Amino acid sequence: MAGATSGSLLVLLLLVVLAIAEMGMAQNSAQDYVDPHNAARSDVGVGPVTWDDTVAAYAQAYAEQRRGDCALQHSNSGGRYGENIFKGGAGADWTAAQAVALWVKEKQWYDHGSNTCSAPAGKSCGHYTQVVWRSSTAIGCARVVCDNGGGVFITCNYSPPGNIIGQSPY
Repeated sequence: MAGATSGSLLVLLLLVVLAIAEMGMAQNSAQDYVDPHNAARSDVGVGPVTWDDTVAAYAQAYAEQRRGDCALQHSNSGGRYGENIFKGGAGADWTAAQAVALWVKEKQWYDHGSNTCSAPAGKSCGHYTQVVWRSSTAIGCARVVCDNGGGVFITCNYSPPGNIIGQSPY
């Protein structure tokens, strides 16, 4: 009986570990990027974005380039896509929702009435305005854990691109 009990406990422990691993993966699915984008967009009366596999392939290819150094550096899509990037420090399992939440947090500095940003030095509103840019209707995002122990790099690309100077996002 004791052997059966310890065997059962081992199986149960294995199932718990697998469930936790799956939850971590699930926190970075396409829907985990789309949902917080659409919540922010809904808050200002903008229609939803959808996941686009072509845009996601671009995001994934760029994230793979950053895997080695985790440099907070934008890609150069030649004007094809808008882009938000995020770097989360080592020691935390940064998720899609956390990255998008940080971009959306910039709303506090954006004044829609005057289409201006009053962010303090070192901050901006551009991530937020790209998230809610009315004509950006497709997104693709990617996340990599950096090889250099530098944390996590997350990128989202937007089609068509937003943040057009002189235009309001919504």
